Amino acid sequence: MGTLSEFKAFIMRGNVVDLAVAVVIGGAFGKIVSSLVQDLLMPVLGLLTGNIDFSKLGYVLRAKSADGAVPELVLSYGKFIQASIDFLIIAFAIFVMIKLLERLKGKAPEAPAAPPAPSAEEKLLTEIRDLLKTRS
Repeated sequence: MGTLSEFKAFIMRGNVVDLAVAVVIGGAFGKIVSSLVQDLLMPVLGLLTGNIDFSKLGYVLRAKSADGAVPELVLSYGKFIQASIDFLIIAFAIFVMIKLLERLKGKAPEAPAAPPAPSAEEKLLTEIRDLLKTRS
């Protein structure tokens, strides 16, 4: 029974629940952005570049055999381009969201900490130094 109650306490901690919510929302947001890129941006980009379908771009390393026993081997760099655009849009959206959250919190930049006051020993040494300078 102790392990079960420890597990319940672990799950109910704020950080774990927040992380779970963030993962679920992040996954859904990733699907939205992937759809935005695949279904809206890439067709327009393909139209602007001469009806190129980026998802089908690739370099054939090995052709399919005539009898179909050996499959075609392709480096699909077009899919990589789409995934890179997905990543950039998601990263930019997260950046904007963090900036907005910071602005809503009213988070002012922290002022640099004042240097610590000199110790009694440092004050005494400074006075001695100044006295020696006046004697010279």
